[in-house]
Amino acid sequence: MSTERYNAPEREPHWQAVWAERDVFKASDDFTRPKCYVLEMFPYPSGRIHMGHVRNYSMGDVYARYKRAKGFNVLHPMGWDSFGMPAENAAITQGIPPATSTYGHIDVMRRQLKTLGLALNWDREFATSDVDYYRHQQKLFCDLFEKGLAYRKSSKVNWDPVDMTVLANEQVIDGRGWRSGALVEQRELTQWFFKITHYAEDLLAALETLENWPEKVRLMQANWIGRSEGALLRFAFVERGTLSVDHLECYSTRPDTLYGASFMALAADHPLTRELAEGQPELAAFIEECARLGTSAADIETAEKKGFDLGLTVAHPFIEGKTLPVYAANFVLMGYGTGAIFGCPAHDQRDLDFARKYGLEVTSVVAPFDSPDTAVPIEDVAYVDDGVLVNSGPMSGLKKNEAIRKAIEVLAEQTTPSGVPIARSQTQYRLRDWGISRQRYWGCPIPIIHCDDCGPVRVPDADLPVRLPDDATFDKPGNPLDRHPAWKQVPCPACGKAARRETDTMDTFVDSSWYFARFTAPHAETPTQADAANYWLPVDQYIGGIEHAILHLLYARFFTRAMSDTGHLEDLSEPFAALFTQGMVNHETYKGLEGDIAGQWIAPDEIRLEGEGAARQATHIASGTPIAIGAVEKMSKSKRNTVDPDDIIGSYGADVARWYMLSDSPPERDVQWTEAGVQGAGRYNQRLWRLINEAATVMADADAAMPDTFGEHALALRKATHKALNSVSRNIEDLRFNVAVAQLYEVTNALAEAVGRRDDGMAWALRESSTMLVQMTGLMMPHLGEECWQRLGYNTLLADQPWPQVDQALLVDDTITIAVQVNGKRRDELQIAKDAAEADVKAAALALDGVQRALEGKTVRKVIVVPQRIVNVVV
Repeated sequence: MSTERYNAPEREPHWQAVWAERDVFKASDDFTRPKCYVLEMFPYPSGRIHMGHVRNYSMGDVYARYKRAKGFNVLHPMGWDSFGMPAENAAITQGIPPATSTYGHIDVMRRQLKTLGLALNWDREFATSDVDYYRHQQKLFCDLFEKGLAYRKSSKVNWDPVDMTVLANEQVIDGRGWRSGALVEQRELTQWFFKITHYAEDLLAALETLENWPEKVRLMQANWIGRSEGALLRFAFVERGTLSVDHLECYSTRPDTLYGASFMALAADHPLTRELAEGQPELAAFIEECARLGTSAADIETAEKKGFDLGLTVAHPFIEGKTLPVYAANFVLMGYGTGAIFGCPAHDQRDLDFARKYGLEVTSVVAPFDSPDTAVPIEDVAYVDDGVLVNSGPMSGLKKNEAIRKAIEVLAEQTTPSGVPIARSQTQYRLRDWGISRQRYWGCPIPIIHCDDCGPVRVPDADLPVRLPDDATFDKPGNPLDRHPAWKQVPCPACGKAARRETDTMDTFVDSSWYFARFTAPHAETPTQADAANYWLPVDQYIGGIEHAILHLLYARFFTRAMSDTGHLEDLSEPFAALFTQGMVNHETYKGLEGDIAGQWIAPDEIRLEGEGAARQATHIASGTPIAIGAVEKMSKSKRNTVDPDDIIGSYGADVARWYMLSDSPPERDVQWTEAGVQGAGRYNQRLWRLINEAATVMADADAAMPDTFGEHALALRKATHKALNSVSRNIEDLRFNVAVAQLYEVTNALAEAVGRRDDGMAWALRESSTMLVQMTGLMMPHLGEECWQRLGYNTLLADQPWPQVDQALLVDDTITIAVQVNGKRRDELQIAKDAAEADVKAAALALDGVQRALEGKTVRKVIVVPQRIVNVVV
């Protein structure tokens, strides 16, 4: 019997080489087989993988291996989301071409991922910065352009003056660029957009069909799309100064609260505000101040509410003779509705803050349901709950929805001085078209040529790809493409006159919005290949972080629809049939307390931990000074609380890292990395190796016939194994890996207990149990699985074995466990034959130690038996 320790760092590369040599995990081109497409969100090549990658890709790998064993044709590809600002910033600061740093990082991360033993289709690998990939992306853009789904317009954007590029709202943190930290400016730029709003209603309605998506993700997307039913309202000007228009339009979801209106507010960049600012320096200055405020919802909510009285008034549509002053305000945005609102301070907190600041009227027009005749008094907090309308003319006494309909009905019968109805019903969406222009080099060039005579002209298919120039320079701020001496100078494809290339590149979210489709035929001469796309799509199981719940997933859903409408996909609307969002990997943080390291973050491998609980202490290894043990937080380079997967793999092996990531907590929750945890995973790794070696010496031969009968202990082992197999299968299907691991521990214990027993059929049962245990654990620890499979005497690869079959007869229990109560309080439990007579159940229950202690000589009045469920002793 072999008693040597299993040497994972030595043996794991061997099995990785065997899998690669035999091309074990290559997806088949046989499109008649049942398929399973498993995909984890592909990584940005930042330089090295981290433990979050280990967790994410281990989950997908277990699922892919399981589906392969179940007979599915599995597609499990890997690629690189490789365009983006970090590589370009490296080019600026280090003098390294973006391609050099990017592909250098890919080489490192590919090597690291391969050491994890992932069952990936490496033959389908690509990076989004590969010319062959972005060539097809440019073709998609051209087709969207011809379909009217890609267009150009002027819009207000977040401009980072240091990175010299447009930022999405989500990339503006506390008014600063997410990477540069520079104060963001608001600028008016001509940008390229994708018309995602064309699909707004479909994107919203289809969320109901995504039953295998987390509910929180569907809710986040629904809120982002933001469908609302309301009214377009027109307020006639009473005092309009030099303005030529006779009314002001605004959109509102609550026209029923108009009796509480006390002011109107326009966005700082509303056309009327800008028109008035031409002769008012003070207003122009106010507009500039507003431009420095971010455009995200968080920026608007937290900023001090400020306004500028425009000297205009409008007529209140319901109250004759009443007028409302018109302000420009910093909390109103042009991006939603018409860029104008009516303020109802009693029932909107922003409006209330504004009204209190400028001494405006606050009129409550909603009463709570329990006091329907009394308006809610308002102090510093607006009343935003539902209720009954009061002090509201024809809407008084109505609930919200009835009152909204009534308000629109009444106002629709009135007109402005120019004869336009004052109100009409309107559906509005929060969703805005997707601005994809980025003023950077390291991205997919937008395939458009600007001609003074012809306007924007798409690059002909024959001239694709539009390649990035290799000789771009990064010694000056701004977009290198814009200042390149020759690259942008080209003839117009339509008229032949001198013209200019578009120098903006695409938002990198575009790259990741269709990569899942390219994986189905990554070497095709067209963006997709119909038979492959029809077979493989949609992705059966998509895995990734919750941080991508809105933008990436929404953009991918848009792109799928757009590609169907342009003929690149056939009637496919949803890209991902099932979605799983895994939790993050956390670690304690550590800070120096003394000397040169005081206040500095300290890495885990630089400290020594001693003691337990409250007595636990940390010491800096190099200096011997004390270290403060801080909060458990997401692993990050900035706080230096990361663990390098290479260190773990070098010490324990990849299987241990995988097992720990899968076993420690539910996969949707965060996991805390601890040294004790990884050591525990390492101990199980060695225990399983020893156990299989021990069992191999006493088990039956692989070709031995199944005995006719099994002794008590052999039968118990078989039952434990088949129950575990049944449960593990179900939990892997549901991605409940930690529960599956717990069941594998149980069958491991059962096997260890059985190895020393010699009753009838035990040798055969030991082989069956050992084989099944290796197959189950081999999904999570594939290298050790192959080693154990070989030790069991098989000359095949474990990776090629079909999933074992559950014997349903062994799932049926002959005994059951029944809770026993005394006067309704649980005191013990009873294990008894399933078909035991009631008298035997009563007698056995009364004999239990826990019941005897509870009785303490008391008289038993009766014993109630609920068959196969509970026994209650009444005294």
